Amino acid sequence: MRLPALLIEAFAAGPCAGNGAAVVRLECPLDDLMLQGLARTLNQSETAFLEPKGAAWGLRWFTPTCEVPLCGHATLAALLALGHWGLLRPGEATSLQTLSGELRASLGSQQTPGASPSGAIELPYGQLLEADCPPYLCQLLRSQLAEEVQLFWRSELGYSVGLLSPDAPLDQADGLAALMDGALSGPERQGLVLMQALDQHSALPRPTVSGKAANYQLRFFAPGLGIAEDPVTGSAHGLVAPYWLELLGENEVVGWQCSSRPGGMVLNPTAPGWMRIQGSGHVLWDGTLNLPDGAST
Repeated sequence: MRLPALLIEAFAAGPCAGNGAAVVRLECPLDDLMLQGLARTLNQSETAFLEPKGAAWGLRWFTPTCEVPLCGHATLAALLALGHWGLLRPGEATSLQTLSGELRASLGSQQTPGASPSGAIELPYGQLLEADCPPYLCQLLRSQLAEEVQLFWRSELGYSVGLLSPDAPLDQADGLAALMDGALSGPERQGLVLMQALDQHSALPRPTVSGKAANYQLRFFAPGLGIAEDPVTGSAHGLVAPYWLELLGENEVVGWQCSSRPGGMVLNPTAPGWMRIQGSGHVLWDGTLNLPDGAST
C-alpha cells in the first residue's frame, strides 16, 4: 500500500522556517497504533492524516507521542496539501471533520507561480480565564528573563498564557525550550504561551506577514505533549488573538512566533468563538509511504 505524503512548513514564506507538519492521505482507514507509529517515525510536531468523508475530509492530528484535539499549523498544512494534490482549486473551500468539530478552510484565490501557497482556516478558540501565575513559574521567569508576569490566564483549550512586557528578551532566550522541558509542571506542561506586544515605537523593524507588521509575538512550550517548543502554533494564536484585538481596538491582528523557526499569521474573528487564520506554507518534500497491504483495518 502506497500513501501520498508531504512535508509542509506551515506559516512560512519559504524553506527552513515555520512549523513542519507531515500530511498523509489515507486511501483506507488505518488503526490508531499505525497512525501513532507513523507520526513517531515522521517525527514532526504534528502529523496530519486526511481521509475522504464524502464531499468533506476527515482530519486527525498526532504528535510523536499522542493524538491531539486541535492543531492549527497541521490544519493549514492539510489544506495546502489538498491544493498541491489538485484536490482543491484556488479559492475553493472545504470542510474538515475533526475531534474539535467541523472546521472550514479555503485556499487562497490567487496562487502565484513560484511563491509559497496560502490559505485560511477557521479554528474555535476558548475563553482566557484570569488566574494567579504559579509561584514556581514566576520565579523561573525572573531568573531566566529578569521579567515579572504582567497577566496570567488559563484556558478551556488547556493552555496557560503569560503576558510579559514589550522589553522582555523573549526572542533572545537561548536554551529556554530545554529549560521549560525540565521545569514545567501541572497544567503548564500541557501548553504554555509566553507573549508580548511588539512596540510600535521601537526603532527595530517589526516582523511582517503578507506585508503587514506584527502586533505581538509569542513562544509556545508543550513538553507534556512531547513538544519541547512548537515553532509556530496556530491554536495558540487563535486563543490569544481576541485579547490583542480588544486591546488594540482592531478587527484584524498580526501575530508572530519568535522561535528558532519563526513565522506568523493574520487573524480576524468570523463568528463568536471562531477565528480565521491566514498564512502560507512551503512544500519541502513530496513522496509516498510504503506500508504492507495488511496494515489497513
